Amino acid sequence: MSKRKICVVVTARPSYSRVKTVLKAIDQHSELELQLVVARSALLPRYGTAVDFIKADGFQIDAKVFSVLEGENTATTAKTTGLGILELSSVFENLQPDIVVTVADRFETMSTAIATSYMNIPLAHLQGGEVTGNIDEKVRHAITKLADYHFVSSDDAYRRVIKLGEDKSSVFNTGCPSIDLARPVLKSKNLSFDPYQKYGGVGHEPDLKNGYLVVMQHPVTTHIKESRQQIEETLKAIDALKLPTLWFWPNIDAGADGTSSGIRAYREYHELKHVHFFKNLSGEDFLELIYHCKALIGNSSVGIREASFLGVPVVNIGDRQNRRQRGQNVLDVECETQAITKAIKTQIVADIPKSKIYGQGDSGQRIADLLAQVELKFYKTICY
Repeated sequence: MSKRKICVVVTARPSYSRVKTVLKAIDQHSELELQLVVARSALLPRYGTAVDFIKADGFQIDAKVFSVLEGENTATTAKTTGLGILELSSVFENLQPDIVVTVADRFETMSTAIATSYMNIPLAHLQGGEVTGNIDEKVRHAITKLADYHFVSSDDAYRRVIKLGEDKSSVFNTGCPSIDLARPVLKSKNLSFDPYQKYGGVGHEPDLKNGYLVVMQHPVTTHIKESRQQIEETLKAIDALKLPTLWFWPNIDAGADGTSSGIRAYREYHELKHVHFFKNLSGEDFLELIYHCKALIGNSSVGIREASFLGVPVVNIGDRQNRRQRGQNVLDVECETQAITKAIKTQIVADIPKSKIYGQGDSGQRIADLLAQVELKFYKTICY
């Protein structure tokens, strides 16, 4: 009996972290064959070259899809999505997968969902059913309607996907695979690596032994014109606090040019001796880094998911994660310097409980087992 071919498309550095344990479980499953496609910003040095981490972890890449248009605005976002449909259609035609897996809600995942659906290939969607109130929510719900199997991360998401009209027999609350990476971190007593030596980065190298902050703030796709002003508010707060800070570069979303230029311009006029900037870390190292920090600052979903499981204090800025289910570790604030500063001071001394809203750390294997068991929705070939 031939193995069922499962094609997973990884498009960005966060996507790889969220699906890594799924890839491993598929690759080791006796009834499954892993086909791995790496695309978009996951291939680009500017965003940390996630493909290098994928190779280092021992995964074989079956296809690479270069389809990112420069500009990081709404027009290039739409065009990149369209180009992705063209390129991925050729990849799927060559690989002939039985099921395609797409992750979360980034704009480039729409290319995967559309190409798969029109080619009559069953589509599995991870992390559907969540709400944020911005363009990501529209993309996520649209992919839910295009998908055939739904591996959601929480009870709240499970109920919402069913309310969207999906067949209950195709919706599974597996938890979030990124929690699988967080689970071993709970055993970590101290930071086991030197981030400066291992990952380089730029800027001063503040002493981390007495604690540090981590900042990861992305543009908000519904407020791209304000992206530079918004990052400046956070920069001012971090500058004023003078606490050792490890700052991560923004993702590829529309508005990233404003965020990046805001950081560069601020560094030109302010020395920031207590701040060091990174492009990317491996998923495991990043989670260990935030586990031992005083607080995570910004608007990344890692503050909602993994940080909740790890009990890490989070200052969530603005509405990028609006309405997403969160634990008691999150303090939401407006994008304003004084509010951010006050929230950081509150969170670095807070007693934060751990939460299992997004799973218990066994999602990868559960998803692989389900991919081997589910009934295929369509025939791969249609005769006219």
